[in-house]
Amino acid sequence: MNTPDPFPSTGLQPPPLNPPTPDPLGGAFSVLEALLREPNRVWHSLRGDDAGRVIAVLVVATAVCAALYGVVIGSFSKGTQLWAAPVKVTLGLFFSVIICLPSLYIFASLGGARTRLVEAVGLTAGLLTQNTLLLVGFAPVAWIFSESTDSVAWMGAMHLAFWFVACAFGFRFFLSGFEQLNARHLGGIRVWLALFIVVVLQMSTALRPLVGKSEDFLPKEKRFFLKHWFEQTDSSR
Repeated sequence: MNTPDPFPSTGLQPPPLNPPTPDPLGGAFSVLEALLREPNRVWHSLRGDDAGRVIAVLVVATAVCAALYGVVIGSFSKGTQLWAAPVKVTLGLFFSVIICLPSLYIFASLGGARTRLVEAVGLTAGLLTQNTLLLVGFAPVAWIFSESTDSVAWMGAMHLAFWFVACAFGFRFFLSGFEQLNARHLGGIRVWLALFIVVVLQMSTALRPLVGKSEDFLPKEKRFFLKHWFEQTDSSR
């Protein structure tokens, strides 16, 4: 007796039992292109012997992109801000990650992800790289407004909006990466992302001014970021 074809009408073939292994990543441009177009190749590389090189590419790309966008932020006030803003943006971003990284490993482990430290670092580096790449894409728009308005509050709000949009795409890469690591629950990872956002926002206030001028490189007064925003909004009216 002949066994009937399980896919007679559509001609579809059953999926392979073992999905094909993604091609290994080549140079730096290949890593960045895969991050934007084929993130599964980046996730696969973080599990292999090439993880260190891929992470190094992501870290360097993040530093370059953050510094470039920092120059655009500094172009609003010019002068010392042309070098101070890039330094603050780059160092502040990396320092925020260093502060939050231990809690990420704990949250990921509680969620059931079989995550090695190198994989957690790699996913975080990919998050930052995708975030800053998108910010560089927004840079020409930000520069136009930097040259055509003198409102500190408006420029700060615009940079903040661009950063939140970039975060939305970076977080999608980050959460999908942890799904690939068989995390049973992503609730803890989402809590960590919220924590990361708050830390970066507070860091931007601790390193103020990023937009605007000041005689001091760093502020002498401690301030919560929401209070700082409200004061800047009131002063601009």
